[in-house]
Amino acid sequence: MKQYAFSDSEFMSAREKALVQKAWVRFLKNGLRREDFSDRLYKHLINHCGFIAHYSRAGYYATYFENGEDTTRFLSQFEKRGECRSVEYGESWFDGEYEDLRIAMIEEASRYIPALMEQASAKAKETDLAEAQRLAARHGFKIQQG
Repeated sequence: MKQYAFSDSEFMSAREKALVQKAWVRFLKNGLRREDFSDRLYKHLINHCGFIAHYSRAGYYATYFENGEDTTRFLSQFEKRGECRSVEYGESWFDGEYEDLRIAMIEEASRYIPALMEQASAKAKETDLAEAQRLAARHGFKIQQG
């Protein structure tokens, strides 16, 4: 992981920003595992990255990381080749005090996003096909994969 120079903000020290960045990279690097989705990372995402709280860290995780389409949508916010807009509000989530961390998060994410997007897309396809088979069976049809 590249070293970044973070500055203190009103509600977050440079050291805390570095710890969030470390948690972010671990979460991405390990394939978005629930056990790597730390409270520190969750709080930063809901307080400074244009996301709502979803009632709890577990609820937030379920919202974005259990369904492939939702994971793809989440990752798009950090895809540096895109607009990096808030997926919940549709607007910029750039914040002067946290801009240094935002830039670092997007930069580090670029190493992991292509593979994570591919995995999320495959998961979404698998979910869609299972649902199609379930619906077909309910109506007396059987789907053959070709």
